[in-house]
Amino acid sequence: MRARLVSADGGQSIDLTKDMTLFGRDEDCDVRLDHKSVSKLHCVIVKTDGVLLLRDLGSTNGTRVNGQRVRRAALLPNDTLAVANLKFVVKFGVELEKEEAGAAEKQAKKDALAAQLRRNALPDVYPEPKTPKG
Repeated sequence: MRARLVSADGGQSIDLTKDMTLFGRDEDCDVRLDHKSVSKLHCVIVKTDGVLLLRDLGSTNGTRVNGQRVRRAALLPNDTLAVANLKFVVKFGVELEKEEAGAAEKQAKKDALAAQLRRNALPDVYPEPKTPKG
């Protein structure tokens, strides 16, 4: 199962590639969140049977799902996850596929527009007319 945490603040998205992903400030964490509000070992997300399970590891500033501080929670698509002060939107399953298809379509439109803009119908420099030698 593919899963991703999309930053709600415009930061980098996090792909959850492992079955168990450890979040925190510590260098041994799978996802290192270098922010003073994040605990060294903050929380863990486990992928099992098509579900994402979250467990807070006794963090100081807490882990919140949809604004509610939790110790444990099952994450659903489009849930908001706050690891201390860092906010993410949970994407997996059909929601992640929709998002990727929409992004691919958007990129294709952008590429088509760029190709049109690159084509210069009226060039600034016209070639010199070729005169026959004779």
